[in-house]
Amino acid sequence: MNDQHNIGLIQKIYAAFGTGDVRTILAGLADGAEWINHGPATIPYAGSRTGKTQILEFFQAIADSTTGGKVIAEDFIAQADTVVALGRYTATVRNTGAEIDTPIAHIFTVRNGKVVRWEGFSDSARVAEAHTGKATAVR
Repeated sequence: MNDQHNIGLIQKIYAAFGTGDVRTILAGLADGAEWINHGPATIPYAGSRTGKTQILEFFQAIADSTTGGKVIAEDFIAQADTVVALGRYTATVRNTGAEIDTPIAHIFTVRNGKVVRWEGFSDSARVAEAHTGKATAVR
């Protein structure tokens, strides 16, 4: 696949997230895809997941713990089977009312037109703080 096709797939996945269309997101994933969201366990959707069932749990954890979640992907960098998306994630945490507004870097690996791996980075200390209502130590 070429770089523009891979970027198009990732943009389609982000658009589906924006409308809550998890079915389209899952259709863009390979069956045994890996999904890694870096952050402490106090973030309900942090951690590693493998396969569509566990990845669905990631999206359910976001829906259960936040409202108004938006990913604003501003830049896409593609080379071979890798697409990096840079932007921001915003949401409101349900149980604390705290706002999340963090820069993000998402790394997608695409093979045969499907995402086989996703790795998400953000200011996880700030995200954890929003979920717990208290500051998290940064190392």
